[in-house]
Amino acid sequence: MTTAIALPTLTTGTWAIDPSHSTVGFSVRHLMVSKVRGRFQDFSGAITVAEDGTPSVSAEIKVASITTDNEQRDNHLRAADFFDAEQFPTATFTSTGVRAKGEDFVVDGDFTLHGVTRPVELKLEFNGVNPGMGHGPVAGFEASTVINRKDFGISIDMPLEGGGAVVGDKITITLEIEAGLQA
Repeated sequence: MTTAIALPTLTTGTWAIDPSHSTVGFSVRHLMVSKVRGRFQDFSGAITVAEDGTPSVSAEIKVASITTDNEQRDNHLRAADFFDAEQFPTATFTSTGVRAKGEDFVVDGDFTLHGVTRPVELKLEFNGVNPGMGHGPVAGFEASTVINRKDFGISIDMPLEGGGAVVGDKITITLEIEAGLQA
């Protein structure tokens, strides 16, 4: 059970994620010596703040919108070896609670990827609220988590001759989110 907590200065209502001012990114170890970074270009979501101040989050990512700035790799990631975007077109997150951790927060929730749902913890930094630029207030958040791709049924192994693998198991997911209060 997660203790409910209110985020300071985040008013009651629905805060829609603004994809043009937000990023859903990831990084993964490549060839055991570097990291490949990428992002998803098609995503949506909302932070809903209840009357008692308790926030909840829901989000959806279209996995076919992946880009690593390499078309051949992106097509392989969309294929059955990895995301199988045709069979599993979306990844989703639904929060189950928010709790304080020092000056920051943890958002607990259920993450579904490749047809598999697992609990995850997002480390969250709340960047505050700004009056916006004539369209109402906006709030900013940064969050991250590390998942194991094999926990979500993405189990392709591409071993290297000298040991190790082409692609690591641990995926760091990073979110930079701007959300606007809906009228």
